[in-house]
Amino acid sequence: MISTGIGTAAFYTRSLREMTDLRRSTEALQTQLVTGERLARSSDDPVAASRLRTLDRADRLAQIDAANARRASSDLSLAASALQNLADDFTRARELATWAANDPLAPEQREIIGRELLSMVSSMVATANATDSSGNALFGGTATGPAYILDGAGNASYAGTPQNETLALGDGQSVARGITGPQFAEFEHAGVATDIFVHVKILGDALQGGAGGDIARAALAGFDEGMESLTRAQTLTGTRLAWIETVEARQVITSESRASEAAETGGVDPAAAVVRLKALLVVLEASQIGFARVGETSLFNIIR
Repeated sequence: MISTGIGTAAFYTRSLREMTDLRRSTEALQTQLVTGERLARSSDDPVAASRLRTLDRADRLAQIDAANARRASSDLSLAASALQNLADDFTRARELATWAANDPLAPEQREIIGRELLSMVSSMVATANATDSSGNALFGGTATGPAYILDGAGNASYAGTPQNETLALGDGQSVARGITGPQFAEFEHAGVATDIFVHVKILGDALQGGAGGDIARAALAGFDEGMESLTRAQTLTGTRLAWIETVEARQVITSESRASEAAETGGVDPAAAVVRLKALLVVLEASQIGFARVGETSLFNIIR
């Protein structure tokens, strides 16, 4: 009778343990189907859990890189727009200089052209002081104030830094978020360093002071040289924008690859999980019915 009692107790213990394990397995599968995640704890699969942590860290770093790429793209797009406006103004200034170069033009007409050129300097400086997405000067480098300032006489001078802020794009790559004022404005005319603001200002002052067509004709070459500097800056900005687009496309591909690997490593195959869940439920139900029937048999009652 003692051995029978021990056998009966062992039967109940073993049956309870098996049904408990089955119930836990079904609950785990149900949770996986709801969350879409195969691992509830690192101990479920230490190797997979370690890989998922690595992928998660890579995702967080990639989000920073993607944000930097978006910021750089936004700032460079603003710079491209501002450079186009400056190029349009400088082209208009050259047209005025060409008009002033005509000898038959009256001095009063050249004076009017001079006034318009001087007003264009202020407009061009305002464009050069455009701000980026953070409110800082687009062309001021890392300076927090305006890129250019005008003194009381209307002379423009660069107030920014010679370096640009660079933004990391991941994989050891980085890009300057813009260009500095000197990169687009400065050039050399007749062996002398100058910039587009100074060039327009000098001609405007000269024409207002009664200068003739020879002064305007001499200035035309400087307008061509200044436009070359602006064009180089536009090309540089466009090249950087194209590069960022390439990097962003690569970031998307890499992100999708990580997501796919994470799904394979820690995700759940819904179809397979549903089939397994149904199988476990059938086994659990059969175990419960079998346990109940065995427990109700008269022989079992007698032995017990």
